[in-house]
Amino acid sequence: MPDDRTATVGVLRVTEAASTRHDDRLAVEEPLEIRVAWTANGEAREKNISVTMRTPGDDFDLAAGFLMTEGLVREAGDIAVIRHWSSPNVVRVELRDGVRLDASKLDRHFYTTSSCGVCGKTSIDALRVAAEPLQSAPPLDRAFVHQLPAILERHQSAFRETGGLHGAAVIRRSGELLCIREDIGRHNAVDKAVGALFREDIAVSDAVLAVSSRAGFEIVQKTVMARIQVLATVGAPSTLAVDLARQFNLTLLGFVRDGRFNVYNGDVT
Repeated sequence: MPDDRTATVGVLRVTEAASTRHDDRLAVEEPLEIRVAWTANGEAREKNISVTMRTPGDDFDLAAGFLMTEGLVREAGDIAVIRHWSSPNVVRVELRDGVRLDASKLDRHFYTTSSCGVCGKTSIDALRVAAEPLQSAPPLDRAFVHQLPAILERHQSAFRETGGLHGAAVIRRSGELLCIREDIGRHNAVDKAVGALFREDIAVSDAVLAVSSRAGFEIVQKTVMARIQVLATVGAPSTLAVDLARQFNLTLLGFVRDGRFNVYNGDVT
């Protein structure tokens, strides 16, 4: 079966001894435009709310996850239809009649990367309006935490081909893998994973989000909005990510690899 997530390119492989021609598999990167259509006061409206560079595949999950983690929709039933619109790189989300959309959220810049220039206090204040603190998670079993990198690696087929894709997995404490998605952008991988479960209305409060990247503010934000109580990343957190995790009662683990991890908020047994 063809995989639109990867593509073959020619490469010159250079060693100390020789230079040889080979084929190499790379992660595909293309833009995705997310549009939202809704009705306000009997008037049909539509707006482009985001353009993100992503790896093709699971686009509907990505769009639904983005809308949910940005607080634009609250329930899976808020979305009537998701479809590609005139192009495989455009997704149109039509909201159910009666869904009230906060137009001010459509006009702000979505802070999905660490370089967008949004002040930290402003970002946290915006999130505080949209979400309540999480319920305290029971202490995590450290043996379970040590298994998370292997679970991610075992199910990242495109990463094994390219070495260039992030993974995000939602895993119950029992070890049940609910969903895993891959993308060239770590925040897109998270949106795809939580969006897939959101669309199916699957409860995730007892689950852990494991991500093969660092823990930046945007990843913590999306975890809180998804109402997942635990975030575990193979890389380091930022100071803002730790501050946000502590304010919203999110268990945050970093450097989950090589048989070790750090606990920045929460508890383990």
